[in-house]
Amino acid sequence: MRQRAQWGAPSVEKMLGALPVVADFCSRLRIRQIIDDACPVRDVAELTHGQVIEVLVANRLTSPSPLVHVQEWARTWAVAEAFGVDPDLLNDDRIGRALDAIAPHLDHLVGSIGLRAIETFGVDVCRMHWDMTSISLHGDYEQTEDGFPAPKFGHPKDRRPDLKQIQAGIAVSGDGAVPLFHRAFDGGAGEVGQVIGTMKALQQLAGRQRMLMIGDSKLISYANLAAIDGEGAGFIAPASKTYVKVEALRGLDLGAATRVDYVAARDAGKNADRRGSWHVIEDAMSLAGPRKRDAVLTLRRVFVHSSARAQAAATARAKKLDRARDDLQRLERGLGSRQQLSHRREGHRPHRSWTNGSAPTWRH
Repeated sequence: MRQRAQWGAPSVEKMLGALPVVADFCSRLRIRQIIDDACPVRDVAELTHGQVIEVLVANRLTSPSPLVHVQEWARTWAVAEAFGVDPDLLNDDRIGRALDAIAPHLDHLVGSIGLRAIETFGVDVCRMHWDMTSISLHGDYEQTEDGFPAPKFGHPKDRRPDLKQIQAGIAVSGDGAVPLFHRAFDGGAGEVGQVIGTMKALQQLAGRQRMLMIGDSKLISYANLAAIDGEGAGFIAPASKTYVKVEALRGLDLGAATRVDYVAARDAGKNADRRGSWHVIEDAMSLAGPRKRDAVLTLRRVFVHSSARAQAAATARAKKLDRARDDLQRLERGLGSRQQLSHRREGHRPHRSWTNGSAPTWRH
């Protein structure tokens, strides 16, 4: 006798993706425990702030969504299975409350989780790379809460001077480019003025090890370098023309430089005879402070010459000269035709004068 087919409950398919990996990393970094210790909730709460933030981290890393869509994302992805969190509890209001709760504790949370990452994964923090960027904002920001960065007009990286901005800085380790420190600043804050506070925070992460801080030209100022030297740290940054004059560059002799065994990434697939060459020459420079009583800093200075960049600069200069030459020729042709026309009409060269009407006129 033929048996009837037995139908079970309908299966539910969900996206898994990298959720197990994210959940494992969150567990090893103790993100939930660190947040819950700093930002506890009432005993009757169905979710802790740590659980909400872990899920939000997973969303950012797998399928970034606006806060109003995180709940639907959690339903279609295996959030309940990977994190033990009911997706129906992840509405935008609950996520907003979690973000508000951790906002006053961000420095502590980032520092604690960063230290946990250093200890758990053995991240080498002797070399840290620091940089800042701007985030343009739309809307009205007349007032902000005390203690938080204020949106202001500044020098935006996206060239939108019509918008207010917030600035953000991030430091990543030279070992694996792991982000270990970040901080937000007022929109009008100068990048040069944020180096000392950042350096001290990074030195705390490095502990007793001597830290090397790497940044862009905004890192260079007398106050910054004196503070870095005073903390026993090191730095690498490009010096602008403010500190290295054109005369110093013009006086260098490429023949006296040392060729180094370095291959740029753009030349990795080229034959040896087509690769650019690199030369370095080292000396020392003195940097005096703005006041007479300031100690004079003696700095190690390294000049780097790239044949590829030198050729690119020469090509760019040649193009600018060609454009300038064409502009001058067009100007000469235009002036010549104007003068010839005036000669035919008046018999002598005109001269230019100004009338009371502020408009230039021709007279003779």
